[in-house]
Amino acid sequence: MAIEAPVSKFRKNNILIYILICIVFAAWFGYDGYCNKKFEQEHSSADGTPDSTLVFNKKSPPFFIGAAVLFGAYLLIIRKKKITADENELVLCNGKKIPYNSIQKIDKTHFEKKDFFVITYKDENSKEINRKISGRKYDNIKAVLNEIVAKIS
Repeated sequence: MAIEAPVSKFRKNNILIYILICIVFAAWFGYDGYCNKKFEQEHSSADGTPDSTLVFNKKSPPFFIGAAVLFGAYLLIIRKKKITADENELVLCNGKKIPYNSIQKIDKTHFEKKDFFVITYKDENSKEINRKISGRKYDNIKAVLNEIVAKIS
């Protein structure tokens, strides 16, 4: 039976917060730059030349909307990623497969306090690689860790 660790709700919620912040700033600066006549008068000289604050408020909203779209695209990309501990190997989110017999050690010293562990394994070229797996990026990593420990023991 394969155990999966999907992308964490912490990470997804943070990206949603970034999207919301970008939209709020775009609306706020767009309102001040185009709709708020008092703000336009305060930030213009006597001859009608806008100062840097008014110029920023008029030019920044499209960039904030663009950033929100990019964050949304990133969220769509990562929402299906997961780490899977199946019968024979650990499958990372990028498709990299780590057979259990190639795992040299698991460092769990920071798991209780900082919610991550480090796997040291040898790749096909016998090169030793360390891979950090964090609970901030993936949910259900405790079950994945238990499965890995059970398989290599």
